[in-house]
Amino acid sequence: MRAHHPEAVAEAAVRRRTRPLLRGRDRLLIIAADHPARGMLGVGDRPYAMADRAELLRRLRLALSRPGVDGVLASADILDDLLLLGALDDRLALGSMNRGGLAGAAFELDDRFTGHRPRDLARLGLDGGKLLLRIDPEDPGSLRTLHSAARAVDEMAGLRLPVFVEPFLCRRDTEGRLHTDLSAGAVTTSLAIASGLGGTSAYTWLKVPVTEPPDSMARVMESTTLPAVLLGGDPGPERDAQERAFEKWRGALRLPTVRGLVVGRTLLYPADGDVAGAVDTAASLL
Repeated sequence: MRAHHPEAVAEAAVRRRTRPLLRGRDRLLIIAADHPARGMLGVGDRPYAMADRAELLRRLRLALSRPGVDGVLASADILDDLLLLGALDDRLALGSMNRGGLAGAAFELDDRFTGHRPRDLARLGLDGGKLLLRIDPEDPGSLRTLHSAARAVDEMAGLRLPVFVEPFLCRRDTEGRLHTDLSAGAVTTSLAIASGLGGTSAYTWLKVPVTEPPDSMARVMESTTLPAVLLGGDPGPERDAQERAFEKWRGALRLPTVRGLVVGRTLLYPADGDVAGAVDTAASLL
């Protein structure tokens, strides 16, 4: 189909049955699958777990079929696959916008917008977008990303499309490896910066990690009135780590501006291999 009828993607987008962003329980459970486009293929101790596209799509379709799942966040190639498979009817489809900061690259923080443009999301009738905003005060590339992110927020607001901003403060160690600061102070600062991007915050959502220690989240979320969703991360190979993630989410979901979860590898590649069980557990937290 891709070789002989590339127009099928746009045709499938037109046929897709859409839905409001929030409905019913007023919470969101979104499955994230935009990691491969940034060269992040590993899960736990499996360095190429996400490299098998057919297997990834099988897991995504299973996750999307479970009750309580609202949609998917992915790069254009994966959303195109899911559109062709008819897997996005009555599900939210969120496009990943900046994937240029390849994992481990010297230019990782110069995170160019190499994925969906706002006009692409509008043309395909998708439901919103996501951008990653990593800031290292010592890396000039962060300023380009910050500026580009602000203009993307403006464009998305102009199209009345929600944009999920995922901010982090980062630093490189002496060997050049990038580390994300998940302390309460760092996450508070990153949320304050992300909330102020662009000419309006009317369509901005925040995508937030659970801080360490987890009981600091109430204080962190006092820094903004914007709606927020919690992110996942790499759960590691141990089942105990997965259970700890669920418990951290459970506590943070009680906060008034936290509206749900956007989680990928923890649900798609759980330690016990039970995708449906992991997704159902996450849905029960909402």
